[in-house]
Amino acid sequence: MAISTLDLFKIGIGPSSSHTVGPMIAARLYALKVRELGILEKIYKIKIVLYGSLGATGKGHGTPKALSLGLMGYTPEDVDVDNIEALLKTIENNQSLSLLGQHSIHWRESEMIEFEYKALPYHPNGMRFVSFANNQEVLNEGTYYSVGGGFVVDPEAPPGADPLRAEELNLKYPFNTAKQLLAHCAEHNLSISDVMLANEAAWRSESETKLKLISIWRAMESCVRRGCQSSGMLPGGLRVLRRAPALFKTLSERPENLKDPLALMDWVSLYALAVNEENAAGGKVVTAPTNGAAGIIPSVLHFYRNFTQGSSDEGVIKFLLTAGAIGTLYKKNASISGAEVGCQGEVGSACSMAAGALAEVLGGTPKQVENAAEIAMEHHLGLTCDPIGGLVQIPCIERNAMASVKAIQAARLALHGDGNHFVSLDNVIETMRLTGADMKTKYKETSRGGLALQVVGIPEGVSVNLPEC
Repeated sequence: MAISTLDLFKIGIGPSSSHTVGPMIAARLYALKVRELGILEKIYKIKIVLYGSLGATGKGHGTPKALSLGLMGYTPEDVDVDNIEALLKTIENNQSLSLLGQHSIHWRESEMIEFEYKALPYHPNGMRFVSFANNQEVLNEGTYYSVGGGFVVDPEAPPGADPLRAEELNLKYPFNTAKQLLAHCAEHNLSISDVMLANEAAWRSESETKLKLISIWRAMESCVRRGCQSSGMLPGGLRVLRRAPALFKTLSERPENLKDPLALMDWVSLYALAVNEENAAGGKVVTAPTNGAAGIIPSVLHFYRNFTQGSSDEGVIKFLLTAGAIGTLYKKNASISGAEVGCQGEVGSACSMAAGALAEVLGGTPKQVENAAEIAMEHHLGLTCDPIGGLVQIPCIERNAMASVKAIQAARLALHGDGNHFVSLDNVIETMRLTGADMKTKYKETSRGGLALQVVGIPEGVSVNLPEC
């Protein structure tokens, strides 16, 4: 499996990389497939069954809208988020959508999308598409899996069609474990970001990689700005108010607060809140490595850029490359999918990536970087994914703020040591995988356990997407 840093950091829309971004990509792939087969013009309607976690929390995560947009040919990166509601309203009024913008098919969301709590064998986030002719003849069927972070697997596609099923590319420094990664660093006297940058040459030139990483950083900055400026209530029925604008105003108007030794942590929390409130509202975010954990890396990056001496865009590039190296280890050896291993795979992996990356740009050795990443995950083991109402709001938004602070502390702890420690990053990744396998399904992005069933005080008359047990 060969994974680029830019596979992990992608511009998409909220609220979920696995439930919004992935299904949109899958729907577009299916539409392209039927066009390639020459049957697009014969299709009268397409029915879709969502399985497992997608079936349980797809409504609250915006999966239906994502499927509609994907069938129309939109990608998460190019869709205009300000125009989505108008597009969906037109579809609703006409009871039809234009498949890839070329052929009108019958489409009523309530009829065309079914929700099934039972999961398919391969992964909890399965989707099955079935195309029908006007006489109800089945023209084609296809199954896809959204496996976290916007990655989509098509079991019928050729092995080289996606990074998760590709043969190993000709990487200069191939690694599948942290031990192998550290060995490359020691043998060639390289930092972790140096190793990752050299490997990115398998996909593109060094200059192009750096330009793309800076564009990812600019997208993160833009998301924070929008989150600090956008007030009001988040959609979905829980009546969660955005807090970032008020906190931004308070911090900006009282610079003397920086005399408080913990004031910087308020800014760190602000950055994370701003991103995850934008995500919950369906705005443009960067999967880092998922939408549910999208605020942690931008928050710690803003901390680095705004509050550490000697920070630079070159440091931002090193930060993202290091985070990418750590993220590939989680993707290869465990999971970044909340539906598969709980929130330890989303917030935990993002915290680990951010901690290691911060340690690197603050001058840490490769062993200290690996130690920081290990510390961060060690203290997220067992974290469940139990979003209230199937919405990426409670506890997800605050959880990103808490993990951002934890990432900074993990980096600092590691930098105060010499890099030697008892539990390796490989050990903690394997522990996370096994813990996820042992975790009951109700705690893995189904909203059928944990906080999702313990909350009181949902306003009377407000409908939220709490699935039946």
